[in-house]
Amino acid sequence: MVGQALAIRLKVKFLSLRRHIPSEVRNIPVGLLFALPWILGFLGFVVYPMAASFYYSFTFYPILGHPQWTGLENYRLLFNDRLFKTATYNTAYFAFLSVPTGLVLALILALAMNREIVARPLYRTIFYLPTLMPAVANAILWLYLLNSQYGLINIALRALGLPTIPFLSSIKWSKPALIFMSWWGVGGTMVILLAALQDVPQSLYDAAAIDGAGGWRKFWHITLPMISPAMFFLLVTGLIGAFQTFTASYIMTAGGPADSTLMYALYTYRVAFERMNMGYACSLAWILLVITGALTVLMFRLSGRWVFYAGGAK
Repeated sequence: MVGQALAIRLKVKFLSLRRHIPSEVRNIPVGLLFALPWILGFLGFVVYPMAASFYYSFTFYPILGHPQWTGLENYRLLFNDRLFKTATYNTAYFAFLSVPTGLVLALILALAMNREIVARPLYRTIFYLPTLMPAVANAILWLYLLNSQYGLINIALRALGLPTIPFLSSIKWSKPALIFMSWWGVGGTMVILLAALQDVPQSLYDAAAIDGAGGWRKFWHITLPMISPAMFFLLVTGLIGAFQTFTASYIMTAGGPADSTLMYALYTYRVAFERMNMGYACSLAWILLVITGALTVLMFRLSGRWVFYAGGAK
């Protein structure tokens, strides 16, 4: 009887205390329960692999063997690795040329698609369709288009009496060919810029017209500042993605000729699965994280000079 009475008193006290707890706090266990699958997936497929790769980057780890601690040896070897320097240069060359030029091309298309023209929805669809093509199929398509002997581009050049271009077999043309190919997928960027253009208030253009501003001044002082947040987003994500490019160089050139298209991700893949040195590959991956992280921080620091937010926040 005494135990039952004590249990009743504790339950009453618990219920009275619970009434004073905000509902948001009371619902935390339920919210965590619903989020548990995502939390477990995040821990198992993101946090653990990152922690493991960070540890393995300090080891000699043949895939079929056991990791052996070597300290900073992998990172010391990186700076004496000729292929590491080549892959870093090739990737930076590709990223810093393909992303800005692709952004400019997408902006030109978005400006054209924002005008009242005949069959505008059809043109928008045509420009966006290439982004739906799988990366492997896209690489195989361009492999045939750029082929030195029977590629359609060189067939057209021969038909016009012009000299053919060894796009994928020349050190001079191999990286520009990959950059040219990257423009094929600017449709997604175009759609985002088109949405930003349609959000620019018409009243700003009307006020500028009353003040006598021409088309170029409207574009430079109204259009560009108003869509600069979207351009900044595309620039950051585009550079991060470009530094991870893999499929095109792997399928089209296998890093050749003479390592001229050996991209950073392709070199990391080769080290991990051809040389079977997962520890060294993990150190490459973490250096790439440092490079992209530093570039992102730098771009955010510089964004205050050219990115305009209507609310005034930066």
